[in-house]
Amino acid sequence: MNLWRIFIFVLIFQVSIVNGAEQTLPVFTDVTKQAGINFKHSFGDFELSNIVEGTGAGAMFFDYNGDGWLDIYFINGCWLKTVNDNRGRNLRDKLTNSLYRNNKDGTFSDVTENAGVGDKGFGFGCSAADFDEDGDLDLYVLNYGPNVFYRNNGDGTFTDISKSSGLANPNWSLSAPWFDYDGDGDLDVYVANYLEYDSGKFRSYYAAAGYPGPLSYRGQPDTLYRNNGDGTFSDVTKEAGIFQPNGRAMSATLTDLNNDGFLDLYIPNDAMENYYFKNTGKGTFENEGLTMGLAFGEGGQGVSSMGPAVGDIDRDGWLDIYIPDMGYGCLLMNRKDYFEDRTEPANLAVVCGQYTGWGGVLFDYDCDGFLDIFVANGNAHHEYTEEDVLMRNDGSGNFVDVAVKSGPYFKEKYVGRGATYGDFDNDGDLDLLVINLNDSPRLLRNDGGNKNNWLTVQARLPGGKSDAIGARITVTAGSLKQIRDLIPVTGYLSQADSRCHFGLGKSKKADTVEIRWPDRQSTKLENVDSNQILTVIQGL
Repeated sequence: MNLWRIFIFVLIFQVSIVNGAEQTLPVFTDVTKQAGINFKHSFGDFELSNIVEGTGAGAMFFDYNGDGWLDIYFINGCWLKTVNDNRGRNLRDKLTNSLYRNNKDGTFSDVTENAGVGDKGFGFGCSAADFDEDGDLDLYVLNYGPNVFYRNNGDGTFTDISKSSGLANPNWSLSAPWFDYDGDGDLDVYVANYLEYDSGKFRSYYAAAGYPGPLSYRGQPDTLYRNNGDGTFSDVTKEAGIFQPNGRAMSATLTDLNNDGFLDLYIPNDAMENYYFKNTGKGTFENEGLTMGLAFGEGGQGVSSMGPAVGDIDRDGWLDIYIPDMGYGCLLMNRKDYFEDRTEPANLAVVCGQYTGWGGVLFDYDCDGFLDIFVANGNAHHEYTEEDVLMRNDGSGNFVDVAVKSGPYFKEKYVGRGATYGDFDNDGDLDLLVINLNDSPRLLRNDGGNKNNWLTVQARLPGGKSDAIGARITVTAGSLKQIRDLIPVTGYLSQADSRCHFGLGKSKKADTVEIRWPDRQSTKLENVDSNQILTVIQGL
């Protein structure tokens, strides 16, 4: 009997090799050092002691100089008397954010000083968008304290216009997605704010926790800023119907969840209900988080939700949401009239439940046409390290843990926070960038994801200079139909590649590529060759 079992095992193993199951999975290679990235995150102290220090930071892939290659912006902390211990004061004025330019050969150069974007505030998140429609990406930095907004001068440098623009929000901001909420043709911005830290005054907490959690502090309202078209912004939060005085936003994202052509707001909060604001299409929003099943986790509790990732996981034409948290995470599947929590049936709970999830990424890492999940993990209150998670979509909406097969990186442990994705080497598969608390980031190159066919679509507004933020792109190849909304701000405190990536599997062509532009006009292309970065300009 034992020999028979051995024979069956060997036979199954040989079949799996023949079918390529063991040979076709891509691996992620840590190329941080060889890429020339020397940045190191700091929370402005040498010992983790409060919620400001422990929140961590995100990062951003964006093409700041318009050369077609993704650059990287890193966010750093700083030493503040009202936040950090006196033992860290020798770090005062020594910590800055950093901009790394892509050299197009797998390496990056630190151009922070020349570009003028080395903000020394206590930073957490960042986003970029062409707010003035001049063809280059402007940079918004989210801080504990006044935010910083840089206008791109188009020559590799930036100018600080924080005060004159009205975007120097004084609260503790974490995330800022851009979109045209009022349909006037220019980009507005939603600023997600966290809580009111009390400089360490509250001390009634369980000592083993390290420091008080979010429920020890009052939340802060988020802010929706309308672009006035003259370089300034106005606070329209209340008139848009989304003012919530005590939210504790951990990030925010935008997407068309009900397929009506208007972008809706989704804001995961910390230790309370999450917000879903449905866009009415009239410049206002309606809070439908509870009725749609988007406010709480499966157990009905307000979990510590982190950064939301959006994508059509089961390829039914409706966008789903994945949110890491300090428990099992939440996989919320869009059933048109409500969202179903499928975290446990999809095999995510048993894997993710042992970790503390922060930066979640939905991306098709193997280009098979189905979205996979990456999660950066790390203890919330201590610098205790954890492994990251990589779960492969098996094509049925369920996930398989493939971390052990995906490179030596997944055998290491870090105190992870933000994570994002982008094709930094333009080879057709998506790479990862992971931010670790009080440590160096990790740039993970995808090796082998492009063995399958792929298509990357860059949707541009008339004139071809600016990304069509809010456009919906639909790619059909045979029976496989995929949708993406062009919203680069995604996940925890981060922004991803604005070019929309689609895995095509064995298909050498996309039958159709359809773009629904932000003004609701449409473009349709047929018989589009795979394995290219396709730029589509509205009106051409």
